[in-house]
Amino acid sequence: MSISSKNSRHLDIGCGRIPRNPFECDELHGVDVMDIQLAGCSYKQVNVVTEKLPYTDSYFDSVSAYDFLGIIPRSAISNNTMRFPFIELMNEIYRVLKPGGIFYAISPYYPRNEAFVDPTYVNFIAKRTHRYFTLPNLTASVYGFNGKFSTIQVRPVKASMIGKKEHSPWIVRFIKNVIYTVLYTKRSHIIWKFKAIKDHKGQCSSC
Repeated sequence: MSISSKNSRHLDIGCGRIPRNPFECDELHGVDVMDIQLAGCSYKQVNVVTEKLPYTDSYFDSVSAYDFLGIIPRSAISNNTMRFPFIELMNEIYRVLKPGGIFYAISPYYPRNEAFVDPTYVNFIAKRTHRYFTLPNLTASVYGFNGKFSTIQVRPVKASMIGKKEHSPWIVRFIKNVIYTVLYTKRSHIIWKFKAIKDHKGQCSSC
């Protein structure tokens, strides 16, 4: 699946040395905490737990986060003040997306073992966590979330399926999902695919 707009831009957060471009955008950008050089990708070193994304509002057609949301703390203390880094990051993702832009994330989810085995994972995503950031709930607004996403897709997948066929035709996904469910282990990761609901000035629509 590709983004139809001309000169489209994609941002992969926590890209590491293998940035992803799931919607085949014309420009690929990546951010991570590491000091690295990447070919074919406009890369910036950023600690998204403590820093904002270094891009202007409504800059990207799509944003992705592969196996990354789990390492973002839910709460932290800075200068004797309570912060919510996960919510702050979701605000930043919303801010840099264009109206109608797509956020695509894949994360291990509770109660699967994969959500706990990595010692850097501190943020456990559950089946209904997405409701805090999507219509009609937007529950995270009471904690400072100022965006608005609509849900395109939320579904569990097996880890071996990640990055291989998440955009395949539905009949292919259905057949392979059945095969994996019957022959292999249970689905360990969850996909989030959201659309940013905002006006063309980059403001949250109806907020």
